[in-house]
Amino acid sequence: MEHIKTYHSMELETSEQQMITIEGPLSSNQLRQYDFHGQLTAFRPAPKQFEALLSIADFPEGRIIIARKNNMIIGYVTYLHPDPLERWSKFNMEDLMELGAVEVIPAYRGAKIASNLLKVAMMDEYMENYIIISTEYYWHWDLDGTGLSIWNYRKVMEKMMAAGGLLPAPTDDPEIISHPANCLMVRIGKNVSHESIKQFDTLRFLTRHQNRNMREGL
Repeated sequence: MEHIKTYHSMELETSEQQMITIEGPLSSNQLRQYDFHGQLTAFRPAPKQFEALLSIADFPEGRIIIARKNNMIIGYVTYLHPDPLERWSKFNMEDLMELGAVEVIPAYRGAKIASNLLKVAMMDEYMENYIIISTEYYWHWDLDGTGLSIWNYRKVMEKMMAAGGLLPAPTDDPEIISHPANCLMVRIGKNVSHESIKQFDTLRFLTRHQNRNMREGL
């Protein structure tokens, strides 16, 4: 499967009348033209996270969309194939992509930057060729930093994901069903084949299918 990436951008004016540029997908060379904010540390120290983004940007399917104020990256979202060690990579589906990370520095949370990062990503018509997932676990959420309860945080997260067309979908994944606040978010592009949708449904309920096959001696 060929992974075609088409650049899109938008300008977002915050309530403080600051202009934020949201753009992508960007290559690693384009990303290197900007500085990476030191508070983008949700997943690892900022320099290490920037290295990770540079790596993802050069994957054939990898997409990095950024939010920047002038030359400073203040937020980003990543899309790439699921980790080879995860359940979601079991069938090596070329048209399955994971929204791997979305992060915005604390000073700009509440400015709708995260939801607009997802909107810009979906401006690319080629995204209609993918099933896009996001696995949401409450222990990854910044409950302390936001002061939100688990359930209020989930409401905010669902609203943000809906801006990119991702909606909650059932699954029997053990980690996700280990807590009722966890969820699988899914967007199925309009060009995805029936065969891929059927395979993805098997993947969502993999435990059920494996147990049934064991009972049937397959």
